Amino acid sequence: VQLQAFGGGWVQAGGSLRLSCAASGSIFSIKDMGWYRQAPGKQRELVAAITSAGRTNYTDSVKGRLTISRDNAKDTVYLQMNSLKPEDTATYYCNARVVLLTTYSTGTYWGQGTLVTVSS
Repeated sequence: VQLQAFGGGWVQAGGSLRLSCAASGSIFSIKDMGWYRQAPGKQRELVAAITSAGRTNYTDSVKGRLTISRDNAKDTVYLQMNSLKPEDTATYYCNARVVLLTTYSTGTYWGQGTLVTVSS
């Protein structure tokens, strides 16, 4: 299973970016999907998560500005990022809990990370 993330870049404060992350490989189904971020010198933190049924969860600092969504037919999760702040600068990682097609076991997989830089 591979997760490929796209959409990072540089933006001025107040701007917007949209991240996407597509899963591929031996997938039977995908349970939770999420976005994490890690700023320089800080621990990786959960930004937002979404269940297969569409229930969402956000860290307090991004509520009202970032929106997570998913397309189950495409095994893809998105993060729409609006009103970005310099403190949102980090490498963003997607994450998915995947039920494997071959064994029906569940594993957790990570994307490669995409850098988001917000300038003041």
